[in-house]
Amino acid sequence: MTIGTGIPAQYDYINLSNAAQSPSTVHCRNTALSYYFRRYLLQKAMSLFKWKLPEHWSKDYFLYVLYCWGYLAVVNTDKFGVIPQACGLTGYNVFYQPTHALITNPLLTGTLQPQIGKQCTIIKLQPDYGGIMDIVGYYADMLALCSESVGMNLLNTHLAYVFTAGNKAAAESFKKMFDRIASGEPCVVYDKNLKLDDGSKAWEAFQQNLHEVYIASDVLSDMRKIESMFDTDIGIPNANTDKRERLVTDEVNANNVETASKCALWLEQLQESVKKTNDMFGLDVSVDWRFPDAYEVKPEGGMQNERNNEPTRTVSAEYQSIP
Repeated sequence: MTIGTGIPAQYDYINLSNAAQSPSTVHCRNTALSYYFRRYLLQKAMSLFKWKLPEHWSKDYFLYVLYCWGYLAVVNTDKFGVIPQACGLTGYNVFYQPTHALITNPLLTGTLQPQIGKQCTIIKLQPDYGGIMDIVGYYADMLALCSESVGMNLLNTHLAYVFTAGNKAAAESFKKMFDRIASGEPCVVYDKNLKLDDGSKAWEAFQQNLHEVYIASDVLSDMRKIESMFDTDIGIPNANTDKRERLVTDEVNANNVETASKCALWLEQLQESVKKTNDMFGLDVSVDWRFPDAYEVKPEGGMQNERNNEPTRTVSAEYQSIP
């Protein structure tokens, strides 16, 4: 068995890992269904912003480290030039902010410990340096539970039949007869000896009120609501309500500020980090809304982007190359 990172692990390690995050008896983690929704929601969150990166940077590496870890370092190396790298943080200043990055890569010489603001910059997604996997994991677990409920309910609402057989041969005959009926044959002939001694049929429908036990449509509706909650949490505009009569525009737009507030904060953090990076290394990195017209609430300030006339950048002479 493997955990989310693909590392082989036995049940004792998996239980220990789960207990630290989900101490209840219901565990959604380490299931293929949960990871399916995690991948889907993570990519959905990553689609909020449009990035312009140097050609020699790996965009996939950059985005997954940024969104999953919450931050990464941009550092100048003798071998690869200015590149983004996953890192740790160490040290603190008078405001308890980290002062150095810790970078370990087998293709770089030793462990790098550049000073933030002098030898490297940090591009971070949120003010607390956190990623979004807590949000993604929460909603992915709920969607996985709902999806499992839908599958179970669809199976439970199947119409079943119960057969009474006097011997094994009769039981096999009933099985073949049902297989032919289920396969769509318009006419199936059975031996009269398959009837009971009193001449009555040896089978009956085993069913409950299928309309009452069918809740798949309700669960699917709840899944749409959960996904709308996720959209609101990460900043994707949504209708904010179920479809109903006499729905007015103000009701639909009621959560515009709530939707845009968090992702606007993320964009401000990213643009401030990118501006420092561009100023230090003379790069042309930029980030902005992927669909700017969808947001009525735009972040104030931040760096100018490629849609405006961007001023000429000056390269800081203070940064130092890291071997």
